[in-house]
Order: sequence, then C-alpha cells, then structure tokens
Amino acid sequence: MLEFGTDGVRGRANSELSVEFALRLGQSVARTVSGSTFVVGRDTRASGSMLQAAFAAGLCSRGASVLDVGVIPSPGVAYLCSRLGLPGAVISASHNPYFDNGIKILGPAGTKLSPEAEAAIEAGVSALDGEADETVGTVTDSRHLGEDYFAYLTHIGLVGRLEGMRIVVDTGNGAASSFARRVYASYGARVVVINDAPDGTNINLNAGSTHLEAVIAAVRQERAHVGLAFDGDADRVLAVDENGVVVDGDFIMAILAGFLQGRGLLANRAIAVTVMSNLGLRLALEAQGIGVVQTDVGDRNVFEAMRRHGLSLGGEQSGHIILSDLAGTGDGMLTGLVLAAAIKASGLSASSLAGAAMQRFPQVLQNVPCAGDASSVMAAAPVADAIRATRDALGDDGRVLVRPSGTEPVIRVMVEARDEERARAFADDIASAIASLS
Repeated sequence: MLEFGTDGVRGRANSELSVEFALRLGQSVARTVSGSTFVVGRDTRASGSMLQAAFAAGLCSRGASVLDVGVIPSPGVAYLCSRLGLPGAVISASHNPYFDNGIKILGPAGTKLSPEAEAAIEAGVSALDGEADETVGTVTDSRHLGEDYFAYLTHIGLVGRLEGMRIVVDTGNGAASSFARRVYASYGARVVVINDAPDGTNINLNAGSTHLEAVIAAVRQERAHVGLAFDGDADRVLAVDENGVVVDGDFIMAILAGFLQGRGLLANRAIAVTVMSNLGLRLALEAQGIGVVQTDVGDRNVFEAMRRHGLSLGGEQSGHIILSDLAGTGDGMLTGLVLAAAIKASGLSASSLAGAAMQRFPQVLQNVPCAGDASSVMAAAPVADAIRATRDALGDDGRVLVRPSGTEPVIRVMVEARDEERARAFADDIASAIASLS
C-alpha cells in the first residue's frame, strides 16, 4: 500500500497508484477528515481525471460531497480551501513525469495535514470494512472557482504595476498553463509564455522548473528582464536572469528578504530555510541583520518553523517559497510576481540584484549507495571521523551535511566551501568512507 511521503501519496499511475487505491483513500479521507464537502482539483496529467473521479467516488460513497474545480495549480486549491473553509485534495505528482501521479490532502486552512492525521488516513485505508453509508455525496462542476483564484492573484497590492518589464514564463505544460499569461499581463508586463500546451503526457517534459534550458533560451531570444519556470502543479518556481543564469530558491529568498525588510514586512526580521540552503544565503542575511531559522528538508517543516517563530518568509532551494502573509502554502505564480516587483523596484537588472543579494558557496553533492542501515553506516567510526575532520577543517568557511535519503537506498553527502575543489575533495573523503562500509 502506498504511504504518505513529504507531499501526499505518490506513485506510478494505474499501477502503484491505482483506481482502487484512490477510491479507498477517498473513503478513508471522508471518514477521517472533518468536513462534509471537499474541494478537489488536478494538474494536466492524462491519469488525473481518472484518479480524481475514483477519489471523488470514494468521498461520495462515504457521504461527503465534492466541488470539482478541474485543472488548477495546487496553491489554487489551497486558496479555495482557505477561502471556503473546506478541506480538499490535489491530484498531482508535482515535478514528476506524466506517468506518475499523486494525491495530496489539505485541511480547511489550505495547508497539509499533520503526520498524525495522515497516519490515521493510512490506517483507515487498511481497515475499511466495505460498509456503505446511507447518505451519498454529490460531485458538483465547480471549475468557475478557478476564476476566484485568478482574481486573488491579480490583486496583490505588494506587487504594484509591472509595466516596462518583459517576462518569460514556462508553465511546464502543467496546471498554470491556462493562468500564467493572464496573471502576469494583468500587472502590465509584456509576457511571453512557453510550454503552455498540455496534452496529458508532456507535463514537465523538457520544460518547467526541472528543465530550464527552454526558459533560458527564450529569455535570451526575447531579451527579457527575467524568466520564471514552474513545476507541474505550480507550487514552486525557479528564475533565470536576463543573461539566462539560474536564480534558484536561495537567491529568490535573499532578494525577497531584502525587499520585504525594506518595506517593514519581514516578520521578526528572520526567514526559515532548510539544511540544504546554501551557506552564502545565511551569511548574506546575517550581514543585513536578518536571522535564519534552519529546518529539515521539506516544505511542511518550513511552514511549521514559520508558524512557530512568527515568520512571513521561508522556503527551499528548489523554489518552493512561502509568503505566509499572502498565502498559506508555496505558490510559484505568486512568488514570481513578488520577485518581478522586487526587480523592478530595485532599478537593477536581475543579475545585479541577485549578485548583490548573496554570493553562493560552491556546493558539492554526492549520493552514495548504501544497502544496509544508513544510520549505522553514518555512525561508524570511519564515516564519523571523516565528517568530523571535514567540519574541523572548514570551520566557519564551509559546511557539511550527511543524511540518508528518504526515497532511495543512498546516503546524501553535501559539502560547501569557499573553493569548489576543496569542497569536492572533502566530499570524496566522506563518500569513500561510506563506500568502504557498504
């Protein structure tokens, strides 16, 4: 049985993530999550309508009703959940290829459920007894609610007007395909949209935030001020500057932190980032008197840290950025709007603004196969000694992070240093120590 990961349940559509499983998951959700009506949307995958129908049937068979909002970015479903005070679900596998799909459950605030709630849903899937409810729910075509989300995105006061800006947007043939052009044009920008013709199988295919070659080429061709690339469900964004150089989530957060602080909108003068964010981000923010709260990997952890510390900005290097005063979850189109506003307000080019915001430390990543227990391998003397020696040698001029993967039988090794050759040498030392025990 599929289990909840960091972003709902996910697997190969029509095999691992079967119609039968989606049906049973819907039944368990109806029994477990408080609410008589659910907002349900999907991205552009061919399997989306099939799995949405099965999941909705499961909800209805246990007495819950469904507002079918059709193809819409996952932050759009989150927005509608929050506005209507209803729980919901998104049928999407985010940045995965089209043959995968997933189901993400949201609470009535539009945020992810707690791990305890997800565990209860999992238990409910296994324990279903086949009993039918006397009350049967209904499915209502509610695609018009997508216009409410569009209206929200086009009235963000912080953004102001974007006249004079040329923006290339790559929707990755995903859920933002029918929204992005209208959203950005509403602020007066000249917008060039690419990869906005979804056919069910081309979502994320050489497009979007995981394949930036297309947006880089388009920015150069159009001589645009900035390019923005979303993933399949548009909850994250990566940017490229006017030269086609990638501006990742760390640079975006550095720019937005300065932009918000300059307007008195950076709550508690701090942001939340994960352990994977570059050391250069922390040092750049500290130089401006901006604190950094560090969390484990995952937007759920970022959101929880933001809630706990009363922060208005947080995110991941991958481009999942949360602006909590504006939305309860990461929203790629929203983040892209605020980034464009920050670029325009600065009077600088995107490259100059990114360069002034932070300097990246060279970061070397290695995935080392580990067939045994990763925790035991990491605690073994040769590995622990290599990690300790690296940390001692780097001091404040670098960082090392060694952790087991949550999805693959590998141990991930990350070393940062001011010099890439030095970082690579230390990463090789640690990787060799791990390999010697496998």
